[in-house]
Amino acid sequence: MNTKHINTCSSLVNDNSCFNLLSPEELALVEGNQVILNYNKGEIICKQGSQASHIILLQKGLVKAYLEGTPKNLVLTIMPSGQLIGLPSIFEGNNTFLYSVSCYVDSTVKMINIDVITHLISQNSGFAARIINILNEGTAQNYGRFFSLVQKQLHGRMADILLCLSQRIFKSISFNLPLSRTDLGELTSMSTESVIRIFKDFKENKLIAVNGKTIEILDEEKLEMISEKG
Repeated sequence: MNTKHINTCSSLVNDNSCFNLLSPEELALVEGNQVILNYNKGEIICKQGSQASHIILLQKGLVKAYLEGTPKNLVLTIMPSGQLIGLPSIFEGNNTFLYSVSCYVDSTVKMINIDVITHLISQNSGFAARIINILNEGTAQNYGRFFSLVQKQLHGRMADILLCLSQRIFKSISFNLPLSRTDLGELTSMSTESVIRIFKDFKENKLIAVNGKTIEILDEEKLEMISEKG
């Protein structure tokens, strides 16, 4: 599967893997300084500019991270289960969240005390290196996303998102999409009407099949070609 052009909606990294580098004592420290919380669809997990007292591990669910703006927000990334939220706050002077995060679906998170994470970074070089890699991957993903939004036409942007959802989020050519057409418009920076029109074009050209909320990628190669050419 060729994914070199599909670097827009989500990171490939499973951030949860960094905890595999901790000793039993370090894991016990994390577990003793965390709280598990549940959020409903549409609820905000963290607010841009608010104090970041915790780093957040998305244990279950699907969320979006976005920059708040007027009149529109800018979606930075979609985060599936296993992703860490708020890591840039560790290295930002006053420990505030640099973006907001809200739920596409009901979600469960672990709130880990930020002081514990900074302690582990200072004491465990392998853990620290993994955190840096996660941040680097996130930066690369954001670059790809901005390129898509600024340089590509509507069909190219929609191809990017559909392939990203298939390859990175759901890891299947057929998936039940919890996002509305309005959500897809926000992700692709286009109107809901344009999303509906492009979906119709993709269906008529047998690139995708849509049955209610289920989407199936019928011609991945052609979608990747549309993505590449923009």
